Amino acid sequence: MGWYRSIAFTPSIIAGATIALSAGFTTTAYAAEEAKKVERIEVTGSRIKRTDIEGPSPVQSIGRADIENMGYDNLQQLLERMPVAGSGTFSTRGNNQDSTANGSAAVSLRGLGADATLVLINGRRVAISAFAEGITNSFVDINSIPVSAIERIDILKDGASAIYGSDAVAGVVNVILKKDIDGVELNLGYGGTDGPNYEETTASLVWGTTSEKSSASIIIDYFKNTSLSSDEMGSLGTANQSPYGGEDFRSSRGFPGYFYVDGVKTIDPDCPAENATSSGSCLFDYGPFGYIAPESERVGAISQFEYNFDNGITGFLEMAVQHNTSVAAGAPTPLDEDAGLTVPASHPNNPFGEDIQIGRYRTVDAGARQWDIESDTLRFVAGLRGEIKEWSWEAAVQKGRSKSLQTGDRSQGWVRTDFLQQEIDAGNYNPFGGTYNSPEVIDRITTSLVRRGESHMTSFDANISGEAFSFGDDVVMMAAGIEYREEDVTDTPDDQFQRGLIFGTESVSAAAERDQYAAYVEFSIPLAENLELQLAGRYDDYSDFGNTTNPKVALRWAPTDEITIRGSWAQGFRAPSLAQVGLGPSQESQFFVDTYRCEATGLDCDALDYNIEFAGNPDLEAEESESWNVGFIWAPSAEFGLSVDVWSITQDNKIDEQEFGPIYNSECNNQDSTVCVRLAPSGGNSLGTIQKIYSTFENVSSQEVSGVDLSANYNHSLDDLGLLKFNLEWAYQNKFEKDGRDYTGEYNYPEHRWIFSTNWEIGQFNTNVNISYVGEFEDTPDIDFDGNLDFDSNTSRMVDSQALVDLQTSYRVSDATKVSLGVNNVFDEEPPFAIGDGDADLYGYASGVHNPRGRYFYTKVTFSF
Repeated sequence: MGWYRSIAFTPSIIAGATIALSAGFTTTAYAAEEAKKVERIEVTGSRIKRTDIEGPSPVQSIGRADIENMGYDNLQQLLERMPVAGSGTFSTRGNNQDSTANGSAAVSLRGLGADATLVLINGRRVAISAFAEGITNSFVDINSIPVSAIERIDILKDGASAIYGSDAVAGVVNVILKKDIDGVELNLGYGGTDGPNYEETTASLVWGTTSEKSSASIIIDYFKNTSLSSDEMGSLGTANQSPYGGEDFRSSRGFPGYFYVDGVKTIDPDCPAENATSSGSCLFDYGPFGYIAPESERVGAISQFEYNFDNGITGFLEMAVQHNTSVAAGAPTPLDEDAGLTVPASHPNNPFGEDIQIGRYRTVDAGARQWDIESDTLRFVAGLRGEIKEWSWEAAVQKGRSKSLQTGDRSQGWVRTDFLQQEIDAGNYNPFGGTYNSPEVIDRITTSLVRRGESHMTSFDANISGEAFSFGDDVVMMAAGIEYREEDVTDTPDDQFQRGLIFGTESVSAAAERDQYAAYVEFSIPLAENLELQLAGRYDDYSDFGNTTNPKVALRWAPTDEITIRGSWAQGFRAPSLAQVGLGPSQESQFFVDTYRCEATGLDCDALDYNIEFAGNPDLEAEESESWNVGFIWAPSAEFGLSVDVWSITQDNKIDEQEFGPIYNSECNNQDSTVCVRLAPSGGNSLGTIQKIYSTFENVSSQEVSGVDLSANYNHSLDDLGLLKFNLEWAYQNKFEKDGRDYTGEYNYPEHRWIFSTNWEIGQFNTNVNISYVGEFEDTPDIDFDGNLDFDSNTSRMVDSQALVDLQTSYRVSDATKVSLGVNNVFDEEPPFAIGDGDADLYGYASGVHNPRGRYFYTKVTFSF
């Protein structure tokens, strides 16, 4: 893992800092100037080039060797093991027909959400994913960044809006790409689980060349994994968790289903007794139809070029292209009363002999639904850098695009309700008794679907950094810059969704655009020897919500050679996402008990799945934040280092969904509500079945998060037996308050996370052991599943802690060949049992925290030429 002094050198900046502007320098003068200036580098969290590598803000750096030793072949797998990551980190592991960001992955620092974590590549922003997560949360798809192209990853654990602008609320993940490559490297990898059938195949080709005047590199990366189906996972692949101590989350949209005969809810007589509920529903287990890990394939290429002109200016160029494919699967189409389906008395299979309504039913005979997903990202950066006297400057333009396509054809279970009604009216489709209708009929009720999303970003930035003026016996360092950015996003579902002809799948519609400009300045002031003051400020102006100014103050004091004390305070902001502003009617489903109808009629007293429809809010304001960090570094020797940081982040004006509980309480006891819309009541009842609940997004919440981070490193020489390296990264979260509720230790919010690494180098062998730990947390945030969070007033069971052990050994056969063998999750630990939240987690474990994949073996071979 990263050294506690966790800032690594940025080769491109070092190169830029050593180019002389004038060709008139003598050889001796040029060499002296180069020796002097090569010491200044730029570190993540500051725009000022420094003469040391430890700034006033805490940064964890994960180097190339660390990445290789952990053995992960995609960025998401690696980052989710980092203790600083938290709730809101997601991946393709959650792909299903109800997900709105299928095929993508993102990281959430401090558990504040992927939209509060800024992801950079080489210090610059990246175009957001075309498909938002959770309907409106914009994020950078880290699946578009191949691991083979990464030199290191800097994780800034501090608010940084004063430096980088919007989204840097919880921190920054800065991915630094490999460059200055000379030669060819070929990497091949293969791995698989020893339980359920899951495999990964990887390959990458790295080429580069350098000369006195220029450098060029091209990296081509390939990744493929097979699917891991839910039906292979036993207890982790069923929605009925009652046999294992959980809840029965099977769907009320069954096969067979239930009907309304003379307005009375009537279950299909052929519903198996084990699926029938007391309120007349016939349950269906949708769990086995999904994927724990969907099949996916990724192909990408990244190229970087630099050229040193004779006048001392360096031109640079970055180009990246990535093509990803994946799938998402779900149970057959669920239908409910809102579909308005009826069966005429003349239907040859109608056992009731009169016109009836179909209540809830599922077209299992049409097959499971599946999406095929393609995403393409393009990134182009071109710029110049150079020096004028004591000042370094850089200017660049960037174009980025993220494009996603989600398709389903007639063989993939997509049923259209008007086609289905036609076949029922003609007596061709039999909805009774769990009948499997003929393929010819199924072909006539199914359709093809297309969802398209695209986001664009065009930006320009320019900055300078250098010695501003003398201050006593030292100088004040300064950086300043300007930025301009245009962004737009569209997410267009199939017209058949918008016409209400497709049921049971969360659909999203969004369209928005904005432009933004910013100016910033930063000073590094030497108040005394070994005492540095950092002052920074940034002004941002957005075309849609207004402007904001955010300052930062930080101190770094090194009273001795062994001890460094640092502290910072900053304000930050997060602009409303384009999806939150421009969202069209979009649906998701949620399990809850309709308490009002249950009390009034004795019906629907179980937790059932209901539809919630969201719309965007163009009047949203920016979220505001305030953060501080105080810590110290103790390095008594070159072999040992320890750092401790206490941190806090407060967010106000937080954009969130309207809380479901208050909507239900205020609206759903009214049959005529236009917010909680119910079907007409039957049989003399006062309340009908909930048809749909409308919601939106508001600046309604605030949250305060705080904790302690500890990093420790120790190197111990064994003389002839090699070198041992130990590293510990530990994160303790002591507060996560949101709207007056403390989520600390509650569902998905463990207090403790840590990772401990041991590395042994001896001769040509290198062995690495990682132990990653996630602490226990309380289960079931809504204990009675009535739609109201009650964890603060009720106590549920605890979800156990988990420790996973990863092991890798590599051997360098020759200077040109290295072989690695590894096992992730050595002891084949299953995820701890969790009842779940009735929303994303229905299968007996907390999917956002624990990975059910099991033990995974892999081998890798590297050839260098």
